[in-house]
Amino acid sequence: MAKMMDAIVKPTAGPGLELRQVPVPVPGHGEVLIKIHKTAICGTDVHIYDWNPWSAAHVKPPMVIGHEYVGEIAELGEGVTGFHVGQRVSGEGHITCHRCRNCRSGNIQWCKDTVSVGVSRDGAFAEYLCIPQTNVIPISEKLDEDVVAFFDAFGNATHTALRYNVVGENVLIAGAGPIGIIAVAICKYAGARRVIITDVNEYRLHLAEKLGASVAVNVAKEDLKKVMAEQGIEEGFDIGLEMSGAGPALGQMLSNMRNGGNVSLLGLGNKPVSLNMNDIIERGLNLQGIYGRKPDNWHQMISMVEGGLDLTPVITHRFNYRDFEKGFEAMHSGMSGKVIFDWTK
Repeated sequence: MAKMMDAIVKPTAGPGLELRQVPVPVPGHGEVLIKIHKTAICGTDVHIYDWNPWSAAHVKPPMVIGHEYVGEIAELGEGVTGFHVGQRVSGEGHITCHRCRNCRSGNIQWCKDTVSVGVSRDGAFAEYLCIPQTNVIPISEKLDEDVVAFFDAFGNATHTALRYNVVGENVLIAGAGPIGIIAVAICKYAGARRVIITDVNEYRLHLAEKLGASVAVNVAKEDLKKVMAEQGIEEGFDIGLEMSGAGPALGQMLSNMRNGGNVSLLGLGNKPVSLNMNDIIERGLNLQGIYGRKPDNWHQMISMVEGGLDLTPVITHRFNYRDFEKGFEAMHSGMSGKVIFDWTK
């Protein structure tokens, strides 16, 4: 008889999640079984909970969700080398083919055959997770597990924030969700001159200030151009990080970039967005879509945290996994940063 475990499952095609008993996965050749210690809620998990159109197009219930986690190796499948039972690890959530042109050139984030943990295969909101050894990331025992639990999101922020050199630059971040807030800390750590973040959520704007934002602007109440003038930003922003997926936010960002400015686009929208192509062309703006993480982002994340980057202020709620509904309630309220689930108790 298969061993059973607790897991948070998307049971059917509709709103909500359930805590269920499901079989413990058995690692196959080249796979590693991880005993989960901590997990974090991602915005993707909220979409799956709500069952929005994106979820309906990508998720096939019943399925264990979740892809932000830290734990320890519980079992090694046949052929696995370089790891040992009891080792602390996390994992890259995008399982790629290793054969296509992008994979072979180091751009695994663009693999056309990507399989996503917790979206297109069983995820980490469970007592155990099984992934290929190629996706396992060793984690130092010195690092705070609550922070490592959201390294997946930290990686999105790192990829977006460090796509362009931010040293001495004025950076505009649109969207004060957890990833936008984390990006504030990264940009400041990496040497940006000014980091200004915009949103309409006062709670999260205040949280962004705790992470080092030069100014957190509520665009429903404040004039961004006035703030720019007060901060000595005369020609426009050098770098823009679009985290909101909202058309108006992107439009405001593009109109306030300096000529030749660079924009990283991470936020996914719910509908198509209209852009002034002539303005983008005539002003020489560079727009780069960002998806997932590059392999080197994991090294950058670990090094930044080991070097003193403190992300603990972005953690606002902690719950036992059995109280997962409280965690999703906090996320739905908009009055939260990262929400952590403990699977060790």
